[in-house]
Amino acid sequence: MIRSGDKLKQVGFLGLGHMGGPMAANLARAGYQVLGFDLVPAALEQAQRDGVEVVGSATEAAAASVVITMLPSGKHVLDLYNGGLLSAAAPGTLFVDCSTIDVADARAAAELAVAAGHRALDAPVSGGVAGAAAGTLTFMVGGAEEDFTAALPLLEVMGKKVVHCGGAGVGQAAKICNNMVLAISMIGISEAFVLGEKLGLTHQAFYDVASTASAQCWSLTSYCPVPGPVPTSPANNDYQPGFATALMDKDLGLAANALQANGVDGQLGLLAKEIYHRFREDSGGGLDFSAIINDIRERSKS
Repeated sequence: MIRSGDKLKQVGFLGLGHMGGPMAANLARAGYQVLGFDLVPAALEQAQRDGVEVVGSATEAAAASVVITMLPSGKHVLDLYNGGLLSAAAPGTLFVDCSTIDVADARAAAELAVAAGHRALDAPVSGGVAGAAAGTLTFMVGGAEEDFTAALPLLEVMGKKVVHCGGAGVGQAAKICNNMVLAISMIGISEAFVLGEKLGLTHQAFYDVASTASAQCWSLTSYCPVPGPVPTSPANNDYQPGFATALMDKDLGLAANALQANGVDGQLGLLAKEIYHRFREDSGGGLDFSAIINDIRERSKS
């Protein structure tokens, strides 16, 4: 184990799926003792191969001084917190939720943790499965400054960029705003490629122009939705995620809720939600979100 200050650090990690598994593995490789739990046996087996010490329940993982959660929804986080996880932990345990959930749920989770005598951060991530495996995630963190400082050594093992965004729930706010922009930009870039096809413009020629002109953006230069210009993009692997459409649909649902709850005239965000939800329902849920270009192409008039 490695030292942070004068204390040996032990980390509980709950949720060892496509994102959580590699994140926990990176902590184990860095010398942390990781107590991991997941409901899926295959995830536990992989985690054990990666150096994680598998435990028999979530409450056993709460024996650690820091407990990280990476779960599908706010309901899962709140159910776990209310279901004995908080009461099983020693006073002052730092709970770091890396799930992407509603801002209100993140704040409710933090309130529960603090009321139980603990500390809490929301720390959603960006960077996808590849970033989780490589340890190059971006963390957007909400919570008290001193708790952020305490968690920073752990987060820096799993990511290359860690930003303290503000108080409880503000990390989640940063995540949903970022992903709303990502979805909108991917739709725009995909529509431009399809229009270029209709006009006789090759993918490479459009990329060569747009990647150094005013249309330049991450959706084009890092995650190009057509095969060829960016060899590492999912388009070169039959749109295997990556970042699945189902997850983008989920994040856009959170963004849509926030837009409406706060009276924001977010027409593009709400439209992006409709487009990705339709694509998910039309069997695109398991594909990378950049596969939206195929949906646009199929719906375009010949």
